[in-house]
Amino acid sequence: MTDAVLDHSRQSMEQGSKSFAAAARLFPSAIRDDAWMLYSWCRHCDDEIDGQVLGHGAVGIDPVLAGQKLDELRARTTSALAGEVQTDPVFTAFQRVAMRHGIPVDEAMDLLRGFEMDVTGRRYDTLEDTLDYAYHVAGVVGVMMARIMGVSDAPTLQRAQDLGLAFQLTNIARDVVEDAGGGRVYLPGAWLDEAGVPRDQVAAPEHRAAVARTAQRLVAAAEPFYASARWGLRDLNPRSAWAIATARGVYRAIGRHVSRAGPTAWDGRTSVDKAGKLVLLGRGGLIALWCKTLDAWREPPPRPALWTHV
Repeated sequence: MTDAVLDHSRQSMEQGSKSFAAAARLFPSAIRDDAWMLYSWCRHCDDEIDGQVLGHGAVGIDPVLAGQKLDELRARTTSALAGEVQTDPVFTAFQRVAMRHGIPVDEAMDLLRGFEMDVTGRRYDTLEDTLDYAYHVAGVVGVMMARIMGVSDAPTLQRAQDLGLAFQLTNIARDVVEDAGGGRVYLPGAWLDEAGVPRDQVAAPEHRAAVARTAQRLVAAAEPFYASARWGLRDLNPRSAWAIATARGVYRAIGRHVSRAGPTAWDGRTSVDKAGKLVLLGRGGLIALWCKTLDAWREPPPRPALWTHV
């Protein structure tokens, strides 16, 4: 029998995040299905606040309306977590995942707090401010995903957070001009000041070279988080380790493309083509194999003194 809720979630991921959808196919079926359902809820919440469809065509909405939508998302998420009957497939999907894996209320609400930062127009003056935003819209998603993969120990959950942080810093660098065009600037304001870029002119073509240098700094700032996240792979089942290693490789490659392209990085949307993804798929398998064998016999290094929320 067809599972309409699961089908809706799968379509949401396939249309909303081609980079992660490709890696998600590597998960064992039960984990893959739950990853789809968690993603569907995350995607829906983001779309509601940004006035977009599956992550595309953001038009922005009135802040008052956005605030009302945020209140509705909180109420419906709270209802789902309380085990109440849901009529929307997005919240039915989230309820299944949350109750199956014991996702804490605080983690679900942390994601919505991230969207609240967008609604209120928070300013990001320092890298730490940007990382706080990155945690709330992506780091906590990494933690919830780890729970779906059976992780419960704090050190591995922290490594999962680190991967989410790295992903979001990469996303910010890739989308900086598009975001600025919509009135949102996530690059640290202090960095923009140093580069001589007025915060309300990040999208202006005359500042493209300076913005590129600032984005390159952000991509470099993501690297220690990518490196830390690698040490969480050894605690996942083999197929999950392969999936996550592949996703890590794809997003890291996007960041490197942005850095190499310099001022031309935003002439089109930066992505990894099919051939590149196949290479990263193989490399992800080798990394996962290494982590599950050779790394399993040695003590992992202490996590560096990086910013953390977990």
